[in-house]
Amino acid sequence: MSDPTPAEEPRRGVSRRALLGGVAGALGVGAAAGFAGASAAQAGGSSGTGGAGGASPGSAGSAGTAFAGAHQAGITTRVQEHLHFATFDVTTASREELVGLLRAWTLAASRMTRGLPAGELGPTSGPYEAPPDDTGEVQGLGAAGLTITFGLGPSLFRDAGGTDRFGLDARRPALLEDLPHFPGDMLEDPRCGGDLAVQACADDPQVAVHAVRNLSRIAFGTAAVRWSQLGYGRTSTTTTSQSTPRNLFGFKDGTANIKAEEPEAAAEHVWVDPDDDAGAAWLAGGSYLVARRIRMMIETWDRSSLREQEQVVGRTKASGAPLSGGQEHTEPDLAATGGDGAPLVDTAAHVRLAHPSSNGGARMLRRGYNYTDGSDGLGRLDAGLFFLAYVRDPATQYVPMQNRLARDDAMSEYLRHTGSGLWAVPPGVPVGAALGGTDGAYVGQALFEA
Repeated sequence: MSDPTPAEEPRRGVSRRALLGGVAGALGVGAAAGFAGASAAQAGGSSGTGGAGGASPGSAGSAGTAFAGAHQAGITTRVQEHLHFATFDVTTASREELVGLLRAWTLAASRMTRGLPAGELGPTSGPYEAPPDDTGEVQGLGAAGLTITFGLGPSLFRDAGGTDRFGLDARRPALLEDLPHFPGDMLEDPRCGGDLAVQACADDPQVAVHAVRNLSRIAFGTAAVRWSQLGYGRTSTTTTSQSTPRNLFGFKDGTANIKAEEPEAAAEHVWVDPDDDAGAAWLAGGSYLVARRIRMMIETWDRSSLREQEQVVGRTKASGAPLSGGQEHTEPDLAATGGDGAPLVDTAAHVRLAHPSSNGGARMLRRGYNYTDGSDGLGRLDAGLFFLAYVRDPATQYVPMQNRLARDDAMSEYLRHTGSGLWAVPPGVPVGAALGGTDGAYVGQALFEA
């Protein structure tokens, strides 16, 4: 049975005051009542397996996406067209209030991903007592395929001064460390790190912005936005039904990305296994999220010849076929040479250096987006790629590859890495469980309640 629309859903008496303050003595920011979890497959949406089942992963429109499932949605889920990514610094010293925030976020996310308000609308005892429980700007827009994915950063377990603020450091995954400073990085500290990360993706930009706006409102007094990024125009595919998009350099991007229809590849390269880290068994079924804000030097690139651009990438610009021949999805022949004996795919080409064969067979699931943040003081576009990737082991799947690309990739001449972060992404919450509230399931629960 499908979930009710906002107009049909009965009131459950959860006001903003109840959501944020009704259980202050126990949680600080908890919700005042439990909430029945989303069904395994909402009408028109995907199943509770993070978007890998139920309706076709390529389906779009205003349908909702199941929040509950073995994995969080927004990973293998069909990549939507718009992104609002934000990281938060936890401002409270109370573990109970942190748990309360995660409960409240879980409740709100489970509602918004079904096209419902973040909280119950309307006052409980007078029209002007408190602000509304939802900012209201998406009424009538539907769910727009919204997914909300949460991550936990290294600093949540141990801050820069070495302090274990919430008693979590003993359960910190061994792989959850700040990414190293790669060659050529021009990182801006305000665009790096964060205790918590939220990835909101939707087919309507206002729906994605609304999600983070309301989560930030709920977090007031407990966590504050550290940095955020808007993205548009996906730069990858996660289902075989999606066509390969183009990045701002004009080339097809994400041709060889892991797809939802490849569960074996996802199990090998995306999902954390229970045996990966005995001290962090709570992360089993989750993943690691790498985020990099990569500014593209658009004007310099646009003055380069087509031949140079294709040599740098290793693919033709028109069709996306590798320079070794074939069609877009033809596997590059990195050993092929031309009449002069030189490799058809240059030794410094991006395709060669990023290829699994150059990285010990490592693959990743990418969910990046284009971004354009106006222009700088010299009239140059501040635009590029907001790189998002999910991996099972960042130390082997991402760090060595990025070191190699930063050092040897011809494309590095046209890139400036300005933002960076790594987060552990917990598994999903159980299907059928009550979500949030004072005693419902919530994202990261196994970490706090081992």
